[in-house]
Amino acid sequence: MQPRISSLEEGKDETQKTQNQSKYFPSKPLKFLFLSAIFGFGFVILTLLTTRYFDFQSIMIQTRSQFNQSSDQQNEPINLSYWIEPPSNLTHGMTDEQLFWRALFVPKIKGYPFERKPKVAFMFLTRGPLPLHPLWEKFFEGHNGLFSIYVHTLPGYQLEFRRSSVFYRRQIPSKVAEWGKMSMCDAERRLLANALLDLSNERFVLLSESCVPLFSFPIIYKYLVESKYSYVGSFDDPGPYGRGRYNPRMSPEVKISQWRKGSQWFEVNRALAIKIISDTKYYPKFRDFCRPACYVDEHYFPTVLAIETPNQIANRSLTWVDWSRGGAHPATFGQKDVTESFIKRVLKGQKCKYNDEESSICFLFGRKFAPSTLEPLLRFASRGLFLN
Repeated sequence: MQPRISSLEEGKDETQKTQNQSKYFPSKPLKFLFLSAIFGFGFVILTLLTTRYFDFQSIMIQTRSQFNQSSDQQNEPINLSYWIEPPSNLTHGMTDEQLFWRALFVPKIKGYPFERKPKVAFMFLTRGPLPLHPLWEKFFEGHNGLFSIYVHTLPGYQLEFRRSSVFYRRQIPSKVAEWGKMSMCDAERRLLANALLDLSNERFVLLSESCVPLFSFPIIYKYLVESKYSYVGSFDDPGPYGRGRYNPRMSPEVKISQWRKGSQWFEVNRALAIKIISDTKYYPKFRDFCRPACYVDEHYFPTVLAIETPNQIANRSLTWVDWSRGGAHPATFGQKDVTESFIKRVLKGQKCKYNDEESSICFLFGRKFAPSTLEPLLRFASRGLFLN
């Protein structure tokens, strides 16, 4: 038997067969990597499906809980407290038009079907911080339920107070307010409208960041709540800074004989606060025809209230300022100005009418006190010479 001899063609076929086997059946390391990839991909898919399942279960539980709470709330009857409790959060998304409309929900029946303790609304119109707030904290201490606080700052400025502070979360939605322009009166009306949302607010005081109280809270509270009048300065100034600012195009709504001037810093009762924010008759005239050098914040409220409610205002302000140094603005007091003799000078020697009788207390607040005055003011307050 002769041995078999492979031809060149047979050798070629063997080589092709080996190559084809290598092509379809990778080596062991490659097989291991291939199987690992398949296993890893399967694990990822399983994890995603499991996560989605538990997320779905969580959403269903939350939805059921919210539905149950909503059903419980729908089943609860609306009682009187729903209408009379003030907003717990002063932040809202209302426009000024919507806010004023809401603030003018006014009861037509005299008296209240609940025990109402009148409160004083302290409205701070400020550019930003309240550097004298520790003095105000001392002033308000122990009198919760008799006051409320509202702060209007420049837009974007955020007041930071600790949770225990009376100023905590008392900032209202605000817009730019420019001195001497209608935007300043808009800010004051905005403060009034926000404060009117609390039915217990009966008196409304406009203050700045440089204002300080001159007497204790009980004295100021009694003075305001028992007053028959609101405190708006309103007088006829025949000179260039009074009638000289009048624009004839304000007629016939406002005649030159009715034109008045007064301090920006006012105090009004609830009835006049409602009248101020409900005004649509005079507002366009002052907006369009009282522009610098007509400073509208010195004329708008004094003129309108002198026309509409002349017998309800005392024609004086409760905020003391010092014009003795001259200039377009009252004096600003620094740390060195606040001495014992200065305090006595501010508090004593006052004469005015209160409820149609002579009184020695005419000013309840002082202005303009720089941040540096805080330390001496607190020191004099602790000695009983101040806030007494």
